[in-house]
Amino acid sequence: MTFSWPAPSRLALLLVLLWTAYVLLWTPGPLSLRVLGLYPKKAGSRLIGWVACRTLPVAWRQPLLGRFAAHYGINLPEAELALTDYPSLQALFTRRLKPGLRPQEPATPGFVNSPVDGRIIASGRITAGLAIQAKGLPYRVAELLKHDPGAARFEGGHFLTLYLSPKDYHRIHVPVEGRVSAVSRVEGELWPVNDASTGHVPRLYERNRRASWTALGTGPCEGLEVAAVLVGATHVGGVVIDARWLEGKALPRDGGFPVPLRPCAPGDDLGTFEFGSTVVLLIAGPRAADWAPLRTDGSARVGERLGAYR
Repeated sequence: MTFSWPAPSRLALLLVLLWTAYVLLWTPGPLSLRVLGLYPKKAGSRLIGWVACRTLPVAWRQPLLGRFAAHYGINLPEAELALTDYPSLQALFTRRLKPGLRPQEPATPGFVNSPVDGRIIASGRITAGLAIQAKGLPYRVAELLKHDPGAARFEGGHFLTLYLSPKDYHRIHVPVEGRVSAVSRVEGELWPVNDASTGHVPRLYERNRRASWTALGTGPCEGLEVAAVLVGATHVGGVVIDARWLEGKALPRDGGFPVPLRPCAPGDDLGTFEFGSTVVLLIAGPRAADWAPLRTDGSARVGERLGAYR
Protein backbone atom coordinates (compact mmCIF):
# COMPACT_ATOMS: atom_id res chain seq x y z
CA MET A 1 0.00 0.00 0.00
CA THR A 2 1.46 3.34 -1.01
CA PHE A 3 0.79 6.70 0.59
CA SER A 4 0.07 9.74 -1.56
CA TRP A 5 -0.13 13.34 -0.35
CA PRO A 6 -3.53 15.03 -0.67
CA ALA A 7 -4.04 17.45 -3.53
CA PRO A 8 -3.04 21.03 -2.59
CA SER A 9 -6.67 22.14 -2.18
CA ARG A 10 -7.43 19.18 0.07
CA LEU A 11 -4.25 19.77 2.05
CA ALA A 12 -5.23 23.39 2.60
CA LEU A 13 -8.68 22.30 3.79
CA LEU A 14 -7.11 19.74 6.12
CA LEU A 15 -4.81 22.37 7.62
CA VAL A 16 -7.74 24.75 8.15
CA LEU A 17 -9.74 22.02 9.88
CA LEU A 18 -6.80 21.10 12.12
CA TRP A 19 -6.20 24.74 13.03
CA THR A 20 -9.90 25.21 13.77
CA ALA A 21 -9.91 22.15 16.04
CA TYR A 22 -6.81 23.41 17.85
CA VAL A 23 -8.26 26.88 18.43
CA LEU A 24 -11.61 25.55 19.64
CA LEU A 25 -10.35 22.70 21.82
CA TRP A 26 -6.96 23.63 23.21
CA THR A 27 -6.72 27.40 23.51
CA PRO A 28 -7.76 28.88 26.88
CA GLY A 29 -10.74 31.11 27.57
CA PRO A 30 -14.48 31.08 26.91
CA LEU A 31 -15.81 29.39 23.77
CA SER A 32 -16.91 32.77 22.41
CA LEU A 33 -13.28 33.98 22.46
CA ARG A 34 -12.01 30.79 20.88
CA VAL A 35 -14.53 31.18 18.06
CA LEU A 36 -13.50 34.81 17.69
CA GLY A 37 -9.94 33.64 17.18
CA LEU A 38 -11.13 32.25 13.83
CA TYR A 39 -12.96 35.41 12.83
CA PRO A 40 -11.18 37.83 10.42
CA LYS A 41 -11.36 40.72 12.88
CA LYS A 42 -9.78 43.44 10.74
CA ALA A 43 -11.78 42.60 7.62
CA GLY A 44 -14.95 42.30 9.69
CA SER A 45 -14.25 45.63 11.37
CA ARG A 46 -13.71 47.33 8.01
CA LEU A 47 -17.02 45.94 6.76
CA ILE A 48 -18.94 46.99 9.86
CA GLY A 49 -17.33 50.44 9.70
CA TRP A 50 -18.31 50.82 6.05
CA VAL A 51 -21.92 49.81 6.81
CA ALA A 52 -22.08 52.11 9.84
CA CYS A 53 -21.04 55.11 7.74
CA ARG A 54 -23.68 54.62 5.02
CA THR A 55 -26.21 57.45 4.87
CA LEU A 56 -29.67 56.24 5.81
CA PRO A 57 -32.83 57.56 4.14
CA VAL A 58 -34.59 59.90 6.55
CA ALA A 59 -37.60 57.58 6.73
CA TRP A 60 -35.37 54.73 7.95
CA ARG A 61 -33.59 56.62 10.71
CA GLN A 62 -36.26 56.55 13.39
CA PRO A 63 -36.98 52.80 13.13
CA LEU A 64 -33.38 51.63 12.60
CA LEU A 65 -31.45 54.02 14.83
CA GLY A 66 -34.26 54.04 17.38
CA ARG A 67 -34.22 50.27 17.66
CA PHE A 68 -30.44 50.25 17.97
CA ALA A 69 -30.54 52.92 20.69
CA ALA A 70 -33.26 51.06 22.59
CA HIS A 71 -31.36 47.76 22.38
CA TYR A 72 -28.20 49.23 23.92
CA GLY A 73 -29.86 51.72 26.24
CA ILE A 74 -28.44 54.88 24.63
CA ASN A 75 -29.63 58.01 26.44
CA LEU A 76 -31.12 59.87 23.49
CA PRO A 77 -32.43 62.88 25.48
CA GLU A 78 -28.77 63.80 26.16
CA ALA A 79 -27.88 63.85 22.45
CA GLU A 80 -27.26 67.21 20.81
CA LEU A 81 -29.52 66.43 17.83
CA ALA A 82 -32.84 64.74 17.20
CA LEU A 83 -32.53 61.10 16.17
CA THR A 84 -33.58 61.73 12.57
CA ASP A 85 -30.81 64.36 12.22
CA TYR A 86 -28.12 61.66 12.47
CA PRO A 87 -27.46 60.49 8.90
CA SER A 88 -25.81 57.20 9.86
CA LEU A 89 -25.16 54.78 12.69
CA GLN A 90 -21.61 56.12 12.97
CA ALA A 91 -22.93 59.66 13.32
CA LEU A 92 -25.13 58.52 16.21
CA PHE A 93 -22.21 56.76 17.88
CA THR A 94 -19.95 59.81 17.62
CA ARG A 95 -22.74 62.19 18.69
CA ARG A 96 -22.08 65.24 20.80
CA LEU A 97 -24.08 65.94 23.93
CA LYS A 98 -26.23 68.96 24.64
CA PRO A 99 -24.08 71.87 25.87
CA GLY A 100 -23.50 71.97 29.62
CA LEU A 101 -24.34 68.31 30.36
CA ARG A 102 -20.78 67.36 31.38
CA PRO A 103 -19.31 70.23 33.42
CA GLN A 104 -15.72 69.88 34.60
CA GLU A 105 -15.21 69.73 38.36
CA PRO A 106 -13.41 72.83 39.67
CA ALA A 107 -9.62 72.83 39.52
CA THR A 108 -7.73 71.61 42.59
CA PRO A 109 -3.99 70.84 42.95
CA GLY A 110 -3.05 67.82 40.84
CA PHE A 111 -6.54 67.19 39.51
CA VAL A 112 -7.20 64.60 36.80
CA ASN A 113 -10.79 64.46 35.54
CA SER A 114 -12.47 61.64 33.68
CA PRO A 115 -11.93 61.92 29.91
CA VAL A 116 -14.94 59.71 29.10
CA ASP A 117 -18.27 58.34 30.16
CA GLY A 118 -17.39 54.79 31.13
CA ARG A 119 -16.63 52.27 33.85
CA ILE A 120 -13.35 52.07 35.76
CA ILE A 121 -12.29 48.44 35.40
CA ALA A 122 -8.68 48.54 36.64
CA SER A 123 -6.34 50.87 38.51
CA GLY A 124 -3.07 50.74 40.41
CA ARG A 125 0.64 51.52 40.39
CA ILE A 126 2.96 50.93 37.46
CA THR A 127 5.58 48.55 38.87
CA ALA A 128 8.53 46.99 37.03
CA GLY A 129 7.18 48.56 33.85
CA LEU A 130 3.88 46.68 34.15
CA ALA A 131 0.24 47.62 34.58
CA ILE A 132 -2.61 45.19 35.23
CA GLN A 133 -5.24 44.45 32.61
CA ALA A 134 -7.64 42.28 34.70
CA LYS A 135 -7.50 39.17 36.89
CA GLY A 136 -3.78 39.67 37.43
CA LEU A 137 -2.90 39.71 33.71
CA PRO A 138 -0.03 42.22 33.22
CA TYR A 139 0.94 44.23 30.17
CA ARG A 140 4.01 46.33 29.41
CA VAL A 141 3.65 50.10 29.55
CA ALA A 142 6.63 50.57 27.23
CA GLU A 143 4.88 48.46 24.60
CA LEU A 144 1.55 50.23 25.17
CA LEU A 145 3.41 53.49 24.42
CA LYS A 146 5.31 51.84 21.57
CA HIS A 147 6.48 55.05 19.89
CA ASP A 148 7.50 56.86 23.08
CA PRO A 149 11.21 56.17 23.68
CA GLY A 150 11.00 57.54 27.23
CA ALA A 151 8.12 55.38 28.46
CA ALA A 152 10.23 54.27 31.45
CA ARG A 153 9.47 57.62 33.10
CA PHE A 154 5.99 56.27 33.93
CA GLU A 155 7.58 53.76 36.36
CA GLY A 156 6.06 54.20 39.81
CA GLY A 157 3.16 56.20 38.41
CA HIS A 158 -0.49 55.24 38.19
CA PHE A 159 -2.83 53.68 35.66
CA LEU A 160 -6.61 53.85 35.40
CA THR A 161 -8.55 51.93 32.76
CA LEU A 162 -12.00 53.07 31.66
CA TYR A 163 -14.22 50.87 29.50
CA LEU A 164 -16.88 52.34 27.19
CA SER A 165 -19.90 50.18 26.40
CA PRO A 166 -22.02 50.63 23.25
CA LYS A 167 -24.50 52.80 25.15
CA ASP A 168 -21.89 55.33 26.23
CA TYR A 169 -20.99 58.72 24.78
CA HIS A 170 -17.97 58.04 22.55
CA ARG A 171 -16.01 61.28 22.54
CA ILE A 172 -12.86 61.61 24.64
CA HIS A 173 -11.97 64.86 26.43
CA VAL A 174 -8.82 66.38 27.91
CA PRO A 175 -8.50 65.37 31.60
CA VAL A 176 -5.99 68.00 32.83
CA GLU A 177 -4.72 71.53 32.41
CA GLY A 178 -1.47 71.35 30.50
CA ARG A 179 0.48 71.38 27.26
CA VAL A 180 0.30 68.56 24.72
CA SER A 181 3.72 67.04 24.01
CA ALA A 182 3.16 64.06 21.68
CA VAL A 183 0.68 61.97 19.72
CA SER A 184 1.05 58.54 18.14
CA ARG A 185 -0.77 55.55 16.67
CA VAL A 186 0.00 51.82 16.70
CA GLU A 187 -1.39 49.45 14.10
CA GLY A 188 -2.38 46.27 15.91
CA GLU A 189 -4.95 43.54 16.29
CA LEU A 190 -8.63 44.08 17.01
CA TRP A 191 -9.60 41.77 19.84
CA PRO A 192 -12.69 42.78 21.82
CA VAL A 193 -12.09 44.54 25.14
CA ASN A 194 -15.05 43.20 27.12
CA ASP A 195 -14.74 41.40 30.45
CA ALA A 196 -14.18 38.00 28.83
CA SER A 197 -11.30 39.31 26.73
CA THR A 198 -9.54 41.39 29.37
CA GLY A 199 -9.64 38.41 31.70
CA HIS A 200 -8.28 35.85 29.22
CA VAL A 201 -6.35 37.46 26.32
CA PRO A 202 -2.76 38.14 27.49
CA ARG A 203 -1.32 41.64 26.84
CA LEU A 204 -4.56 42.70 25.19
CA TYR A 205 -3.98 46.46 25.29
CA GLU A 206 -0.46 46.27 23.91
CA ARG A 207 -1.63 43.97 21.09
CA ASN A 208 -4.65 45.97 19.89
CA ARG A 209 -4.73 48.97 17.57
CA ARG A 210 -4.46 52.17 19.61
CA ALA A 211 -3.64 55.88 19.59
CA SER A 212 -2.02 57.91 22.34
CA TRP A 213 -1.99 61.55 23.45
CA THR A 214 0.45 62.89 26.05
CA ALA A 215 0.43 66.18 27.98
CA LEU A 216 2.55 67.88 30.64
CA GLY A 217 0.54 69.43 33.47
CA THR A 218 0.58 73.18 34.06
CA GLY A 219 -1.00 75.45 36.67
CA PRO A 220 -2.72 73.31 39.30
CA CYS A 221 -1.57 70.18 37.41
CA GLU A 222 2.12 71.22 37.47
CA GLY A 223 4.31 68.21 38.26
CA LEU A 224 2.14 65.67 36.44
CA GLU A 225 2.38 64.06 33.03
CA VAL A 226 -0.66 62.27 31.64
CA ALA A 227 -0.93 59.90 28.69
CA ALA A 228 -4.33 58.88 27.36
CA VAL A 229 -4.22 55.69 25.29
CA LEU A 230 -7.28 54.99 23.13
CA VAL A 231 -7.49 51.23 22.62
CA GLY A 232 -9.44 49.89 19.65
CA ALA A 233 -11.37 46.61 19.54
CA THR A 234 -13.31 44.31 17.23
CA HIS A 235 -15.54 46.53 15.03
CA VAL A 236 -13.88 49.56 16.70
CA GLY A 237 -11.03 50.21 14.30
CA GLY A 238 -11.47 53.97 14.45
CA VAL A 239 -9.34 55.48 17.23
CA VAL A 240 -9.18 59.15 16.26
CA ILE A 241 -7.04 61.90 17.83
CA ASP A 242 -8.64 65.31 17.37
CA ALA A 243 -7.15 67.34 14.53
CA ARG A 244 -6.22 70.28 16.77
CA TRP A 245 -3.36 68.21 18.26
CA LEU A 246 -1.94 67.07 14.91
CA GLU A 247 -0.45 70.38 13.76
CA GLY A 248 -1.96 69.94 10.30
CA LYS A 249 -0.26 66.57 9.83
CA ALA A 250 -1.73 63.12 9.28
CA LEU A 251 -1.19 60.74 12.18
CA PRO A 252 0.95 57.87 10.85
CA ARG A 253 -0.62 54.45 10.56
CA ASP A 254 2.10 53.19 12.90
CA GLY A 255 4.18 56.01 14.32
CA GLY A 256 3.97 59.38 16.02
CA PHE A 257 5.48 62.84 16.42
CA PRO A 258 6.02 65.52 19.08
CA VAL A 259 3.55 68.38 19.50
CA PRO A 260 5.11 71.79 20.32
CA LEU A 261 3.49 72.05 23.76
CA ARG A 262 0.13 73.25 22.53
CA PRO A 263 -2.01 74.38 25.53
CA CYS A 264 -4.95 72.18 26.53
CA ALA A 265 -7.73 72.67 29.06
CA PRO A 266 -9.96 70.13 30.81
CA GLY A 267 -12.97 69.33 28.64
CA ASP A 268 -11.30 70.14 25.31
CA ASP A 269 -11.85 67.57 22.57
CA LEU A 270 -9.10 64.94 22.71
CA GLY A 271 -10.41 62.29 20.33
CA THR A 272 -13.24 60.01 19.25
CA PHE A 273 -14.02 56.30 19.22
CA GLU A 274 -15.87 55.09 16.15
CA PHE A 275 -18.00 52.67 18.18
CA GLY A 276 -16.76 51.98 21.75
CA SER A 277 -13.67 50.71 23.46
CA THR A 278 -11.25 51.52 26.29
CA VAL A 279 -9.11 54.44 27.49
CA VAL A 280 -6.01 53.76 29.60
CA LEU A 281 -4.82 56.79 31.58
CA LEU A 282 -1.17 56.78 32.65
CA ILE A 283 -0.13 59.33 35.28
CA ALA A 284 3.52 60.15 36.00
CA GLY A 285 5.73 63.19 36.54
CA PRO A 286 7.85 64.65 39.37
CA ARG A 287 4.83 64.80 41.69
CA ALA A 288 3.27 61.47 40.80
CA ALA A 289 4.16 60.21 44.29
CA ASP A 290 1.89 62.94 45.73
CA TRP A 291 -1.03 61.96 43.50
CA ALA A 292 -3.73 59.55 44.62
CA PRO A 293 -6.85 58.20 42.90
CA LEU A 294 -10.15 59.22 44.42
CA ARG A 295 -12.00 56.51 42.50
CA THR A 296 -10.74 53.05 41.61
CA ASP A 297 -13.87 51.35 40.31
CA GLY A 298 -17.45 52.01 39.25
CA SER A 299 -18.89 54.36 36.66
CA ALA A 300 -17.46 57.77 35.77
CA ARG A 301 -18.62 60.62 33.59
CA VAL A 302 -16.68 63.19 31.61
CA GLY A 303 -15.43 65.89 33.95
CA GLU A 304 -15.79 63.94 37.21
CA ARG A 305 -12.70 63.93 39.45
CA LEU A 306 -10.60 60.74 39.24
CA GLY A 307 -7.72 61.85 41.47
CA ALA A 308 -5.60 64.73 42.81
CA TYR A 309 -2.66 65.52 45.07
CA ARG A 310 -3.13 64.21 48.60
